[in-house]
Amino acid sequence: MAAGEGRRLGRPKALVEVAGERLVDRGARTLRDGGCAPVYVITGAVGVDVEHAAAVHNPGWQSGLGSSLRAGLEALPEEVDAVVVALVDQPLVTAAAVRRLLEAHAEGARAAVATYAGNLRNPVLLGREHWPSVHALAEGDVGARPFLRAYSHLVTNVPCDDVASPDDIDTPEDLARLESSLVDQGAAPPPSN
Repeated sequence: MAAGEGRRLGRPKALVEVAGERLVDRGARTLRDGGCAPVYVITGAVGVDVEHAAAVHNPGWQSGLGSSLRAGLEALPEEVDAVVVALVDQPLVTAAAVRRLLEAHAEGARAAVATYAGNLRNPVLLGREHWPSVHALAEGDVGARPFLRAYSHLVTNVPCDDVASPDDIDTPEDLARLESSLVDQGAAPPPSN
């Protein structure tokens, strides 16, 4: 999900570079490295080309995250049985977190969400049979959250505290804090396994 204009940040988040890599490229790489294929990038405010990913333009991007989630679900081919949804502004989500969701799916989970300190965050895995409900509930600036709450009995929580962080970039201060954290870690990306 990379459609927003980044109003509070002052520029589209997809194009922001962190540790020498655009957030959109980092997000797509994280999904690929985590085992997702194909990878789709939902665009809106700006068009972006991402290596080894298909771009899907959401013409209704200004209405919020919900329309981008709906556009992404509608774009997936019939043979796709489940999707992992991730947000471009969470660069500390790792391939290891994505793999954990895919492992939960392989063990039978049809809806799964990464948790941090017990809180539901991203990424999220959604089996195809849930897409109509997700689609119906994704309105305005919310994505899968209403589905996860309404159907919590169907959702597998997947702890990811030890391999990722849900910290997001909404403001210039968030970006500076994240960049400082990465510099303190030697500019290394977060662990991916």
